[in-house]
Amino acid sequence: MQVFDVYNAILRKEILMIIDIHTHCFPQDMAPQVVPYLAGLAGINPYLGGTVDELKSSMKKAGIDYSVIQCIATKPQQTRTVNDWAVEMQGDGIFSFGSIHPDFPRWKEELKRLKEAGIKGIKLHPDYQDFFIDEERMFEIYERVFQLDLIILFHAGLDIGLPPPYHCTPLRLLKLINRFPEGKIIAAHMGGYAYWNQVEEMLIGEDIYFDTSYSFNDLGKEKMSRLIKLHGPEKILFGSDSPWTDQSQEVINIMNLDLSEEEKKAVMGGNGARLLDI
Repeated sequence: MQVFDVYNAILRKEILMIIDIHTHCFPQDMAPQVVPYLAGLAGINPYLGGTVDELKSSMKKAGIDYSVIQCIATKPQQTRTVNDWAVEMQGDGIFSFGSIHPDFPRWKEELKRLKEAGIKGIKLHPDYQDFFIDEERMFEIYERVFQLDLIILFHAGLDIGLPPPYHCTPLRLLKLINRFPEGKIIAAHMGGYAYWNQVEEMLIGEDIYFDTSYSFNDLGKEKMSRLIKLHGPEKILFGSDSPWTDQSQEVINIMNLDLSEEEKKAVMGGNGARLLDI
């Protein structure tokens, strides 16, 4: 499918809904400092400046109906402030996931507050938050998250801006799935960025969602199509990782995969709509 055909498909609503499950934004006054700093760590050029207004303009260009901002508290004392902003940003095509830092002492109260505010899930970045996902100390938090019917999206695999060790590997995710079979878990970056062989060996077919964020350029069309079909297109969520990629190009990349039209509809929005209860 060529670019022209992709946009025609969107305009004709052959794709019923497009949901980007994995984006990042920052408060207006912080974005000019935060985005260049993170880009420098990773050695990449951002496509947007990291504000919500820029994301909304990008969504309009790409034909995206909803984007989910994945917030992250990198320090315990940031937790409430980050979540206040996440709640405030919701609406007008934007959902936000909150964040819980594992060392924040009032995490139970904070999860309850997020649920009551209509937040659908939380983002955990074990590398930035300095915990391994299968540590016993995390299990009480996960249990409460799932009791509240909230989703957890983990950064999974290598982080190109940080050194090893990496705290969310396919093996650790498999342990978590077995421990919490009822949990709604999303492993970002197709189950584990740069851990593709382990993803295929350990996670394919398990009851866990993968998102497509920041994976296409590394995997390529053939291998990404293959992984999606092996895992099951019903467990794949479209994600761009904006501002680190261009949402329009990511839509085109996924629409060009070797998937049926029904499978593309599921990946681009159907699965996300079901998970987010839209």
